[in-house]
Amino acid sequence: MQNIFEMAKIPLDKAAALIKINPAAAKLLAEPERTLEVSIPVIMDDGRLEVFTGYRAQHNTALGPAKGGIRFHQHVTMDEVKTLSFWMTFKSAILNLPYGGGKGGVVVDPRNLSRRELEGLSRGYIQKIAPVIGEYVDIPAPDVNTDSRIMGWMMDEYSKVYGRLAPGVITGKPKTIGGSAGRGSATGRGVMFTVREAFKKLGIDARQATAAVQGFGNVGSFTAKLLYDIGVTIVAVSDVQGAIYKEDGFNPYAVEEYLKDHGSVAGFPGTSSMDNAELLELPVTVLAPCALESQITGENAGRIQAKIIAEGANGPTTPAADELLDQRGVMIIPDVLANAGGVTVSYFEWVQNLYRYYWTEKEVHARQEEMMVEAFAKVYEAGQQYNCTLRVAAYVVALERLTEAMKLRGWY
Repeated sequence: MQNIFEMAKIPLDKAAALIKINPAAAKLLAEPERTLEVSIPVIMDDGRLEVFTGYRAQHNTALGPAKGGIRFHQHVTMDEVKTLSFWMTFKSAILNLPYGGGKGGVVVDPRNLSRRELEGLSRGYIQKIAPVIGEYVDIPAPDVNTDSRIMGWMMDEYSKVYGRLAPGVITGKPKTIGGSAGRGSATGRGVMFTVREAFKKLGIDARQATAAVQGFGNVGSFTAKLLYDIGVTIVAVSDVQGAIYKEDGFNPYAVEEYLKDHGSVAGFPGTSSMDNAELLELPVTVLAPCALESQITGENAGRIQAKIIAEGANGPTTPAADELLDQRGVMIIPDVLANAGGVTVSYFEWVQNLYRYYWTEKEVHARQEEMMVEAFAKVYEAGQQYNCTLRVAAYVVALERLTEAMKLRGWY
């Protein structure tokens, strides 16, 4: 069975064959430039020493410094981190950002840590990877189970290590210490922009469209709310406790308030319950998987009824499902495009940090919209030109930029 990194490279290989890239360029993109494994000692609240394993991968830096999140999860592996850094390389290239791909992770269940232990782990991780990151080298950001508070600790620790304030070393920080307006909604907003552009191509009126959103964390909740704002009827959302459904739709802003009070979307008044698997198979215009990898597989792809799948999560559709859905004419807006709004606004934050000049939320939203709309148009155009899926087309767009950059820099 292929590991996740090998599976992730399948659309790359298809795109490379379509545009016949130089084999040397393909070799350079096949593996990360650098991987790092570190041991992080943390004194726990009861006085004992725990040693945690951390990773950082830098996939390709032809277009600029590495960029990518840090996740804290008990199942993090080097293969997963390598795959995520690979995706970040292509997301950045698709959006025409001056970045390469990076990603990091620590093997830990943060729910088992106190606030002090979590801060110790966050600072310890940055101490260990400090030699390979920097404002012009590799710029981490939040990911699964990390947030703006943790990014603030990490930026502060890096600044202590090097004896100077370095806000541009980390993005996704609190606004008071260099975070950008508009960062919280950025990924979900990007999903909305790409869905809106897909509606235009397919002649779909947003006010006649329905959507189901799997996952109601940061990405899923903003996806649901922003689709609702453009007129889409939200009929289902879910979290780890299960899904809620209402055929004529509900207000996701009200669901968010209910979640704050009850800890789950489950039981929201006026809705019926279902599981996450049932949500995926609902007859909707848009299905937005915004939770975990490998949710749409060869086993359930034949039962998917959505016209458009907008991948808010990384890798929610397996290669086998990709093939089946393509045969059925389902448009998949791939993760490397649909959820690239996060890295786009992270780029804006980095630019603002380097200049020490900050933009309004309105300016951030407008700049993000311009970049996402242009990226969707480029990918759609490549799909038409090469008669391929949007996923393969996205890799075509990225490959054209990456191979040119590597050639001009004399890498092959």
